Amino acid sequence: MSLRPDRLVLVCGLVPTLVTAWLSLSRPALLASLEYGAYDLVVRSVATRPPSGRIAIVDVDERSLTAVGQWPWRRDVIGTLITRLRDLGVPMIALDIMFAESDRSNGTGVSADQTLADTLRPGGVALGYALTFGPSSEHSNACVQHPLGIALIRRDDDHADEPFFQATGAVCSLPMLSQAAGASGFLNVAPDPDGRLRRVPLLLSFNGRVQPALALEAVISSTKVRDTSLRVLNVNATSLVLDDRRVPLDGKSNLLLRYRGGKHTFPYVSAIDVLSGQAPAETLKGKIVFVGTTALGTREVVATPLDTLFAGVEVQATVADNLLQQDFIHESEFGPMVEAQLVLGLGIFAALVVGRLGLARGGGVIAVALAAVWGGAVWLLSANGTFLSPVFPTLGSILAFGTMAIAQLVLERRRADQAGREKAISQRLMVQGLLSLTEVRDAETGRHSRRTQAYARVIAEQLARHSGFGDYLTPERIDLLSRLAPLHDIGKVGVPDSLLNKPGALTVEEVAEMRKHPAHGRDVIVHAERDVGVPDDAILAMAKDIVYTHHEKWDGTGYPEGLQGAQIPVVGRLMALVDVYDAITTPRVYRDPMSHSEAVAFIVSVRGTHFDPSVVDAFLEVAAKVERLSDTGRTAPAS
Repeated sequence: MSLRPDRLVLVCGLVPTLVTAWLSLSRPALLASLEYGAYDLVVRSVATRPPSGRIAIVDVDERSLTAVGQWPWRRDVIGTLITRLRDLGVPMIALDIMFAESDRSNGTGVSADQTLADTLRPGGVALGYALTFGPSSEHSNACVQHPLGIALIRRDDDHADEPFFQATGAVCSLPMLSQAAGASGFLNVAPDPDGRLRRVPLLLSFNGRVQPALALEAVISSTKVRDTSLRVLNVNATSLVLDDRRVPLDGKSNLLLRYRGGKHTFPYVSAIDVLSGQAPAETLKGKIVFVGTTALGTREVVATPLDTLFAGVEVQATVADNLLQQDFIHESEFGPMVEAQLVLGLGIFAALVVGRLGLARGGGVIAVALAAVWGGAVWLLSANGTFLSPVFPTLGSILAFGTMAIAQLVLERRRADQAGREKAISQRLMVQGLLSLTEVRDAETGRHSRRTQAYARVIAEQLARHSGFGDYLTPERIDLLSRLAPLHDIGKVGVPDSLLNKPGALTVEEVAEMRKHPAHGRDVIVHAERDVGVPDDAILAMAKDIVYTHHEKWDGTGYPEGLQGAQIPVVGRLMALVDVYDAITTPRVYRDPMSHSEAVAFIVSVRGTHFDPSVVDAFLEVAAKVERLSDTGRTAPAS
């Protein structure tokens, strides 16, 4: 059983909706770029929040390198920098720097490294290190790290993988320095496949222990966090608990960063100003200070949704500031399910709206609904930091609308084609009916009309090759001309039988009466199209030209209007020659017919007076074919 057209359009809208809902749950990597772009657009649409004022950056910049010397600096210089920061009242110093090799500036370097270790030992300093994820390294065991004592809380029915990535190796500072510092954290960050950094890991696993990020370690140490735990909510979400504070993370313990703006959002202090005692105390006192390098050739930069050149040390500062302000961006643990439900709701809404209002108005309503979805995503992120992706609801609505539009256009095209076929059938029936009317009045007139149909086609096809006629005489118009040619004498139904069947020559009055038949024929068609209700129809317009002008002459001496030259429609000029050729080669009771060659000679003799010269030329080029059609038409049985 076939569906009704309106129900078929509805089904065409629901199918892509269901497919998109499934995609929103499965999250194919193919659509990741769309999700990244939507996330960035929503993030940029929300006003940035200022930093907490509890974070600062000490920058080893170009000015510092000019004053102190090339990087890396001697360990005693680093020790001096740390001491000066402590003197300025800095409670926590996080070094976005690694000391993987001994200081070579002073012999074996033991004294310099030991001096720095002594500087680190009082505490308040966290060292950075890097975890690796390739083949394991034998040197990794030499690393001294400070794993996080964290409780992992799962649901009873949860047997999923570990909620953090497993590292295989590490690149660390010298053991004596790490032991002296007493605190450390990894520096790893990994941009998304499109090269932008949107999330960073807060926890990674190495050697069976959970390791904290440098920024997390700095916040835990500075805020004296006692209890830490990680709650596994589902495969997509976890929650890091720091005493009474909850940090929403994804399924692999990554934090979505809420950037405070572009680069240099946090206060920067040049390292040389700290070393020289010129750093303002109020800028650093009581703050967590991250020490890093931004000098050209030493810095690491990443692209973010808000900036393309964002310093690595400022990424660490941003993580710490997010933890302090607790204004996180997070994805709901039920996000994919909510998005799938939104896809279904919008898809059904789109199908119903288009079914009720049509494509144009329905499309406008759907556009408003999608604008509300995007506006809602921006509001949700601004209000409580929850990100709900508008990608799949948008994709589902667009696909549903597009599919319904295609389905409706196909159905409309089918209806139009059916209407066209029905119209063509009606027109053919009308033409056939009018032609049958002439045959009833006069059988010879009917046979004459049918022969002219074949002549008109071959001459028109040849004339179309002549300059100036090809644009008008298209294949469609030639076919139409051939079908309408038999109507040229339809007006003779209005001529009395006494004139049509008179065996001799007509009187002047009788000729005048006979010449009324073009007007009678035109009136018949006008009345027919008025009664049917198709005014100004292109097909009937050609029929009227054929009927009314086929007795006009090129020199203006024809009737009924006395049109001259190009004033005569092309179809009228063609039918004038066709009509005369058939008339003079057909036997009459009052004269013998001309042979084909005599008829050709006669037509040539009136070229430029009776007939359009171009039409005569086309006729001569196909004269042999016309002769064969004439012979066939006269011997074929009447239909």
